[in-house]
Amino acid sequence: MKDVSNAILSQRPLGAPPWVTLDPFLFCVHHVDAYPAGNSQLGPAASLGGRHLGMDFEGKDGWRMYHGQEIPGFPQHPHRGFETVTILRRGIIDHSDSLGAAARFGKGDVQWMTAGRGIVHSEMFPLLSQSDPNPLELFQIWINLPAESKLVEPHFSMFWEREIPRLQLGAAGGPQTEVTVIAGELEGQRAPSPPPHSWAARRDADTAIWTLRMDPGAAWELPPAAGQHTVRALYFFGGQRLRVDGKDVAPPTVLVLQSDRAVRLEAGDAAVDCLLLQGRPIAQPVAHYGPFVMNTQAELRQAVSDYQRTQFGGWPWPSDAPVHPRSEGRFARHADGRIERPEP
Repeated sequence: MKDVSNAILSQRPLGAPPWVTLDPFLFCVHHVDAYPAGNSQLGPAASLGGRHLGMDFEGKDGWRMYHGQEIPGFPQHPHRGFETVTILRRGIIDHSDSLGAAARFGKGDVQWMTAGRGIVHSEMFPLLSQSDPNPLELFQIWINLPAESKLVEPHFSMFWEREIPRLQLGAAGGPQTEVTVIAGELEGQRAPSPPPHSWAARRDADTAIWTLRMDPGAAWELPPAAGQHTVRALYFFGGQRLRVDGKDVAPPTVLVLQSDRAVRLEAGDAAVDCLLLQGRPIAQPVAHYGPFVMNTQAELRQAVSDYQRTQFGGWPWPSDAPVHPRSEGRFARHADGRIERPEP
């Protein structure tokens, strides 16, 4: 029998990335890099000696090149069968893909990409400032697709920073809790619509992706989820102390919470940062191999074969790690040629 007296169903340390997730989520990683000033090629104006270029995840000097050789980031790589949600809190990402689409986004923007039947893309982190540091902070979250949507057409949507609801919650003049609603709805404020074939596009999936920033001493009551079969995980990754349903917890930790009841959150003497992931499980078998997520091993073998045979449309860019000109602003150019930019 469920213990209704305690809203915390389980708790565990976050540990090394990627963080543990619950169905329908597959993967969650939090990248934080204190990049130095950039050079004329948009890479770091610092020596790359001593780094394992192509596989630099060690965090030397507080930053990583990841798979980049000259510019940090992730050169071309394939995906099939799921979605990526990239929440860029600081810094810039240059996106390019096998459909010929491209984007530059940052400063609170979010990119939501449905890989579907297969896409190849790159995610590079150009260091635009040559005089100041170029800090980067982002979440990348993978959401599964149900079997009937595994092979839909690839698609990406941009949620520009000004389109994303940010709620200030708390008594006027007192400590506030800022909730950024990337998916789902809170107090009548609904996030931009996910791509059409996303699990999150189904209202009964009860999907929520929220970031929480609590002032020192702030208190807020997390409302119950709308659905009856929703799972909910709270990632406490920044701060010193958070009181959850009367229990003190320390970061970094992930809490699985009862979703059918309100949960009181109280920050300690320092600001608190959390990520909330919530949704109704897809509850289907998951077969996973690197960048491919299907339902069966046979489908995985087919995904690998298809990629080897077609490269998911090929790579139309002159480099495996393309970036846009330094002077380019935030934009998205979609596969149909449509160009969008955030409002000033």
